[in-house]
Amino acid sequence: MPQYVMVYLGGSRSSNPEDAKQNMAKYRDWLASLGDAAVSPANPFKNTHTVSPGGDVIKGSAVFMSGYTIVKAKSMDEALALAKKCPFLETGGSMEVSELMEMGEK
Repeated sequence: MPQYVMVYLGGSRSSNPEDAKQNMAKYRDWLASLGDAAVSPANPFKNTHTVSPGGDVIKGSAVFMSGYTIVKAKSMDEALALAKKCPFLETGGSMEVSELMEMGEK
């Protein structure tokens, strides 16, 4: 079955601790709802640095990625349906969904 990576872009954390706690609970519930489809469910990024083609390094993300989830699904439509239910979208963030390609052995 194909695997899809869901990349989290942007989003904002609530300054209200109770709202942040509720959002995290929704996110954990969503992850649990993925069941066996979740291959690698929660992979947040921290301490990101960007390396330019010239070798310069800047602190931070050039595209504001904050993490990813890998799921297995029968089709892109099924993977997109899973992504559309993610409460991360309620934080003002967006998600990119891409099918992972299998690389053959040399």
